[in-house]
Amino acid sequence: MRHLRFLTPLLALAAFGQAPERDLDRLRIPRVSRPPKLSDFLNNVPREAELAVSDFRQFMPGDGSPASKPTTAYLSYDDKNLYVAFICKDDPKLIRARLAKHDLIMADDRFNICIDTFHDHRHMYWFDINPYGVQAEGNVIDGVEDDPSWDTLWYSEARITDDGYTGIAVIPFKSIRFPPDSGQTWGIIMGRWIMRNNEFAVWPQVSRRRTGFVSQGGDLEGINDISPGRNIQLIPYGLFGHSRYIDSTPAMRSETEARAGLDAKIVLKDALTVDVAVNPDFSQVESDEPQVTVNQRFEVWYPEKRPFFLENAGYFKTPERLFFSRRIADPKIGARLTGRVGRWSIGALFADDRAPGERFASGDPLNGRDAAAGVVRIQRDLFKDSSIAAMATSSDFGPTHNRVFSFDARLHLLRNWVLTGQAMTSDTRLANGGRLAGPAYLLAWTHSGKHFISETSYTDRSPGFNAELGFFQRVNIRQLENTTGYKWRPEGAVQSVGPKVMTMINYDHRGRLQDWSVDPQIEIELTRLTSMEAGHSEVFEYFEGQGFRRRLNYVEFESEPERWLALNAALSAGSAINYQPGPSLTPFLGRSRNVSAGFTLRPNARARFDETYIYSTLRTPLSAVFNNHIVRSKVNYHFSKEASLRFIADYNAVLPNTALTSAALSKHVGIDALFTYMLNPGTALHAGYTDLYDNWRLDPTISPALTRTRFPDLNTGRQFFVKLSYLLRF
Repeated sequence: MRHLRFLTPLLALAAFGQAPERDLDRLRIPRVSRPPKLSDFLNNVPREAELAVSDFRQFMPGDGSPASKPTTAYLSYDDKNLYVAFICKDDPKLIRARLAKHDLIMADDRFNICIDTFHDHRHMYWFDINPYGVQAEGNVIDGVEDDPSWDTLWYSEARITDDGYTGIAVIPFKSIRFPPDSGQTWGIIMGRWIMRNNEFAVWPQVSRRRTGFVSQGGDLEGINDISPGRNIQLIPYGLFGHSRYIDSTPAMRSETEARAGLDAKIVLKDALTVDVAVNPDFSQVESDEPQVTVNQRFEVWYPEKRPFFLENAGYFKTPERLFFSRRIADPKIGARLTGRVGRWSIGALFADDRAPGERFASGDPLNGRDAAAGVVRIQRDLFKDSSIAAMATSSDFGPTHNRVFSFDARLHLLRNWVLTGQAMTSDTRLANGGRLAGPAYLLAWTHSGKHFISETSYTDRSPGFNAELGFFQRVNIRQLENTTGYKWRPEGAVQSVGPKVMTMINYDHRGRLQDWSVDPQIEIELTRLTSMEAGHSEVFEYFEGQGFRRRLNYVEFESEPERWLALNAALSAGSAINYQPGPSLTPFLGRSRNVSAGFTLRPNARARFDETYIYSTLRTPLSAVFNNHIVRSKVNYHFSKEASLRFIADYNAVLPNTALTSAALSKHVGIDALFTYMLNPGTALHAGYTDLYDNWRLDPTISPALTRTRFPDLNTGRQFFVKLSYLLRF
């Protein structure tokens, strides 16, 4: 353990630097024999027993100010469930909420319940209910981005009333994990979002002057003699689909598929969860949001949307993205172990992947072979808001392999200062028998507060570092970054205003300057979810043996001025590099302009219409290098809380000057329709239809068989599918 000696003074400082504990707000919850119902609160029916909480105070925009609207929560429990009812006073004409799919209520007014069942002051389950009773849930972990991927079975109801809205949440003990003790003490934070005011009011009082959210929770006492009982979940599914597409020959091919599979979830000793997917359907129902992909130097990030990889994804998050689950493209089996034991948490995942073997032609020894992927991460919590962790990833395919080992730590050293570090090393065996190996490091020093923010980070990745299951846009860097900002928070329509400066400098491992940038900006936040940002960046970039100096001016705007209308727009103009020059040309600098604009209309609680337009261009003084137009129209209609219909129409056109860029002429039209009936995240019916058109001509009698045309009139893909899944819980 000699290599860990450097941590000793830091750990001592972490323990010393914890903010002194206050006298936590404590609640004692009563046990009831008759469960409360929503109708009890709507009709003022006397309840058996309950704990009432009403002193909600602002977390934002104010810090400790009383909530702008009266809010009261009522808590009780019995042998099987935790009950939290709430009465939120408001003008019903001003309430912002609508029928929506499960989890898609983050822009709505809503009531929030966070419970720290292990009372470790670091991890919480959160449950959200909007005024129509639509649910969202996830995990919040201090020092880590909130994780909305966790799903479980719970029940909620809510109604809009003459003076606000009233609701109730029923959280089964079978749906959460907690220690097997006869007497439980949990951490708790309850909150209410009032979106038109950008307001989040909570009990107990939580302050942005202190680092951490979970660590400031109150104590919920009096929960005795409960157990999650036997907890086995089985989700069998059936899928039928018919598709028509162009294969690699190329030729048009039709395929009909009928498939069945099973997802199983087993809870071990109340704290560890085993998930096994047998012949799973790993396809994603939701489509990716449109992005500009033309003339990009580095890989574009697309977030994961497949449920198996989303659930409990927080167990595999590290400061550097060592695990990016979309690297596992087409698995046929998956298994995962996640959970907590005392102050330890563990995440382990295994999946195979058919995609690598499908890239090789018939007759090749690697054709049809699967790749194996594995990830393990173990974390130990320290003190009140610090942790250390170790992680390993492995990817194997044929004669090749990639191994990555990592150690990371998060140390809360002073009241608002956090030190984060990560050390990694990789070993890769290539197909030709060669090897790559090398370390990588990250160190970040962060301050967060009500007014002043600062983050300084140093990233070092050696040329031989390679993480095949991770997401790293580049290696061979030694990069120093700093972000410093200050916000004034006046009372009134302007909620915050202030400057921010971001700087970066980067050298490779031979000491050659690769990049530097200076980016000053101003940020303004107003009520009604309105924000503006404007800035100017000066950038140097070394690319393909040349140094380029470029500039960019930009402005961004977002607002929801009315509950039925949301607007967004962004404009940037300056200079940019042509990363894909045409034949016999070297990269050169051109004038760039990027525009994005969109709006959302919500004419009533059931319907929603979203329109997005993205335009990107690069020009020389004489002509355009390329123009890229992206248009997306999306319509959602909810027949009820459970049933919805979604329609998407996409258009993406890349119009290049082939004398100046190697980008190809591309015009794509996509039509996507999806009907969903979801009782809960495990019980759902999906019926979908997709139609794709591109500017190709297919003629097997000539070579090449596929040639570009001017219009997207060739149907390159068509699919219809029906998927049914059903949750069985024992």
